[in-house]
Amino acid sequence: MDGEVRLAGGMESRMKVLQLFKALHRTRQCVFQSDPNALQAARQRINEEFRKHKSEGSLAKISELMKIGADVETLLRTSVIQGIHKDSQTIVLKPRKEVLLENFPFCDAPEK
Repeated sequence: MDGEVRLAGGMESRMKVLQLFKALHRTRQCVFQSDPNALQAARQRINEEFRKHKSEGSLAKISELMKIGADVETLLRTSVIQGIHKDSQTIVLKPRKEVLLENFPFCDAPEK
């Protein structure tokens, strides 16, 4: 009976890890849209970190890593803005709806 509970808990944590893995990749695709270098670098880093901790057995350590991963996903989604070089003097920023604008200065006529 105890083995069944452990297995169920292990399967549940595996599902949560997989959900986080997929969420990070979806966020990566949204945040770094149309930037192949950033997309590839983020993909490699996500895969590398999950591969590095693939055999982790401690539920406490897994929970800690899950918290870090969820925080990274939130940070990427709400704080990273893509910039596109128009010329040598100009970078156009493309904020998404999810980006937090808490410290955004007041502007009567925002540029579009």
